[in-house]
Amino acid sequence: MNAADAAIKCLEKEQVEYVFGYPGVAICPFFDSILDSEIRTVLVRQEQNAAHIASGYARISGKTGVVAVTSGPGAENLITGIATAFADSIPLVCITGQVDSRLMGSDVFQEADISGAVESFVKYSYIVRKAQDVPRIFKEAFHIASTGRKGPVLIDFPIDIQNDTVSRFSYPETLNMRTYKPTVKGNTAQVRKVVKELQKAKRPVLCVGGGVHLSGAVQLIRSFAHEHGIPVVCTMMGLSVMPTDDPLFIGMVGNNGQDASNQAMNLADLVIVVGARVADRSINRPNLITENKTLVHIDVDPAEIGKNAGPNIPLVGDIQSIFEDLSAEEITADFSEWALELKELSRKDEEKLEAEGMNSAGGEVRPLAFVRRLSEAMEGDGIYVADVGQNQLWSCRGAMIKDGRFLTSGGMGTMGYSIGAAIGAKLAAPGRQTVAVCGDGGFQMTFMELATARQYGVPVKIAVLKNNVLGLVRQYQHFTYRDRFSVISLDGSPDLSKIAEAYGMSFVRLEREDRMEEAIKRFLDSDGSVLMECVISPDETA
Repeated sequence: MNAADAAIKCLEKEQVEYVFGYPGVAICPFFDSILDSEIRTVLVRQEQNAAHIASGYARISGKTGVVAVTSGPGAENLITGIATAFADSIPLVCITGQVDSRLMGSDVFQEADISGAVESFVKYSYIVRKAQDVPRIFKEAFHIASTGRKGPVLIDFPIDIQNDTVSRFSYPETLNMRTYKPTVKGNTAQVRKVVKELQKAKRPVLCVGGGVHLSGAVQLIRSFAHEHGIPVVCTMMGLSVMPTDDPLFIGMVGNNGQDASNQAMNLADLVIVVGARVADRSINRPNLITENKTLVHIDVDPAEIGKNAGPNIPLVGDIQSIFEDLSAEEITADFSEWALELKELSRKDEEKLEAEGMNSAGGEVRPLAFVRRLSEAMEGDGIYVADVGQNQLWSCRGAMIKDGRFLTSGGMGTMGYSIGAAIGAKLAAPGRQTVAVCGDGGFQMTFMELATARQYGVPVKIAVLKNNVLGLVRQYQHFTYRDRFSVISLDGSPDLSKIAEAYGMSFVRLEREDRMEEAIKRFLDSDGSVLMECVISPDETA
């Protein structure tokens, strides 16, 4: 076999189901070899979206997403998708074709130093120099992407190496990488310190992030919180760890979070941060979570602990393993009064939300009301994918997530993420209702992937909040520059009903609040793909 055949054998050994990508000459040997495999290929319409689709697939399936594109502009187009996955710790293996290895560095046609270009936002990158190295490289790439703090790994694969002969294929059964040994088991002494602090605490809070989803520890966290009556707040990436209506769930923290959840962090005497970076959107003043309280930071990545806020108890390890250990310990403290106090604050937040965002003036659709009614009408295990912009902030505040998932681009804030991610999520879980919510700006960045959904029979439901402006930038200019609006008008946008028709989708248009229930029902009840246009005022702020 040649090295391209060997690469496909490696993917089969890793039980890869899909490869998302876009071919070109430099990756053609790989795509030729895949014809002899049961692995399914999905042709995207722009390479960035291959990574977004792979991301949605990885987040719902729990597997590593796989992307393959050609050299030069193909690889360069992939960069935003790789950076988006890296920021949110999503496991991907990204295979890029490369020019003939003997010509690398001589600026030949469609050559780009992709491994150098992505150096700061991949976990690791490989340039395949010898065909015989393919099995080892692929084994290592999947291991690195899917263990420790997960993330994307790049394999740059020159075309001449793809065509070289592999004399004997042997896929490693095990790995012993001397320089890569992520910690899984939490330090026992540190675990006991956490238990001791919980026993002493009067006002503890669990602050959960996206790492809880990535470690598969959602049910453990829910059980632990309920067994001990500990209130839970979350970062944006931690949304859907707890159902929105769970009595112990207080809300999302940060600049765009709920007042009650931010107050919970300030009033607590013990904050246990689990799988979160303590980054600026969640904790813009890190000293607030270290003053007059004990801070515990649990994360699989030791580089994150203490980076933004110094914990009293650092605890490195896999969240699932650590909470299995914590659950085995005896904790007798009673936090019921504290939980009731926070729930009362949370109730006031909800009343404020209802008063400010759920009532329509003159029949106009209020975006907060829309995302609330839409999410309430979704099936219990539905997948809600929010794009970036005002729609993301309205979704974070207003969406009701039951036992489903909330997906978004948190760390990088990549507009256009939702359509691809929704396609990937639906491929990972065909039986689960999947809805993407985006603005008209983000929609126009990536709506070419409606063709991908149509080609592969993936029924996607996309709701576009249309205000004909770049809403979040307009909002910032409104408050900061006193209505000196610059480069935010989306005049010239297409007729969405014609877009729906062009891609063979059903179309629903919502302009008035009194038609909301009927429109949402039509949107969700359709078996096929549906595009919904929800017209909102450009004056709405998030």
